Amino acid sequence: MTHVVTARCIDCRYTDCVEACPVDCFWEIKDPHMLVIDPDTCIDCTLCVAECPIKAIWPEDDLPEEYADWTEKNAELFSDGENITEVDGPLPNAKDLDQIHAEEQAKGWEIDDPA
Repeated sequence: MTHVVTARCIDCRYTDCVEACPVDCFWEIKDPHMLVIDPDTCIDCTLCVAECPIKAIWPEDDLPEEYADWTEKNAELFSDGENITEVDGPLPNAKDLDQIHAEEQAKGWEIDDPA
């Protein structure tokens, strides 16, 4: 099993998760601008989940249905990115968790944040 970065990270790119990762499995991609996880490198340690301020990372088995396609997207997109191993501030227009929750609710989604 792996962990999955979801669309919540698009145009945010908080990198707190990168610092917690013991195996450097995070990759920054530019289209869309976000972080993704290399599923073959991820050791399922869960350390990144608590570090993400926008709760964009879930264990693959707990991924909400609304974000189910992001397992495949992480696997496809990471090779187009640059491995990121050091904290780099969020993008200038990064959303906070309240904004993300509001966007999800506007879509009619009721998603519990990852534990």
